[in-house]
Amino acid sequence: MEDRHRDFMRKAIELSQKNVEEGGGPFGAVVVKHGNIIGQGVNGVTRLNDPTAHAEVNAIRDACKNVKSFDLAGCQIYTSCEPCPMCLGAIYWSRIERIYYANTKKDAASIGFDDQFIYDEIGKAYESRQIPFIKVEDDNAINAFNMWKDNADKIRY
Repeated sequence: MEDRHRDFMRKAIELSQKNVEEGGGPFGAVVVKHGNIIGQGVNGVTRLNDPTAHAEVNAIRDACKNVKSFDLAGCQIYTSCEPCPMCLGAIYWSRIERIYYANTKKDAASIGFDDQFIYDEIGKAYESRQIPFIKVEDDNAINAFNMWKDNADKIRY
């Protein structure tokens, strides 16, 4: 199986290198299930004008589309770099079971992709964060939550 890990990682790295050649960011990822690539993605932030278009998120979106499910349990992700906080959240929400990565977040920081400030912000109290968190009270806000809770036909995720 070690050779398969290298093959999948090489694919993620090849995607990252090709993306740089085409003017994009240096990140690539593949989602694997039962030894097959079911999704792949590259960093499309500048090409798509979308700050959420990271390689891992794009690979997850592609995999979900291909398997027609939002649940990627039983899958692994191979990514050319240790995931940022947003991508890590997406990986957890998608239920991917294992992360394989090549470059570290320290490697990414050394070329200008430093996410440490986000990790630091998450642990702070709202009033200490750089972006203010302001709760707006509205008695109707809870209605959608109650509707969801009471809906017998809801699809849990």
